[in-house]
Amino acid sequence: MSTKSEKRGDKHSRRTLARFSAIQALYQMGMEDSTAEEVVEQFMSHRLGAEIDGHQFKDSDKPLFRDLVMGATERQSEIDEAIQSTLDKERKLEKLDLVMQACLRVAVYELMARIDTKAVVLITEYVGLARSFFTGNEPLFVNGILDRLARKYRAGEFTD
Repeated sequence: MSTKSEKRGDKHSRRTLARFSAIQALYQMGMEDSTAEEVVEQFMSHRLGAEIDGHQFKDSDKPLFRDLVMGATERQSEIDEAIQSTLDKERKLEKLDLVMQACLRVAVYELMARIDTKAVVLITEYVGLARSFFTGNEPLFVNGILDRLARKYRAGEFTD
């Protein structure tokens, strides 16, 4: 592997870790009474790139992590409306598992606000992250929601 591709892989993994950590941060906010800023600070100080119990954790793309958590929180009502619009009438976002809510919120924020990454790449990334948290059909559910919203918010990236 060349040095150039190693750097590209490292950048990719740092972005993946930022997304994974953002999902965890939103989940934590759903479980306790913490603000986005408090949780971001906690993650930045004690988790991202930290050594815990003798294990050194990889560092993530901290600016991306911060933006995902803060942006998803600030735009939560808009994001929730978008997600709800894709769900069956009898299914409600607030009834979904907290991890699923967090995953969808972070992913939809990134689709809406961070056009620096192609929609198909984001969909693939978040479906993969969903597989980290779920073993059933949930990754397919994430794929369906994100595909519908990507076609709405990033229509120019799709040709069909």
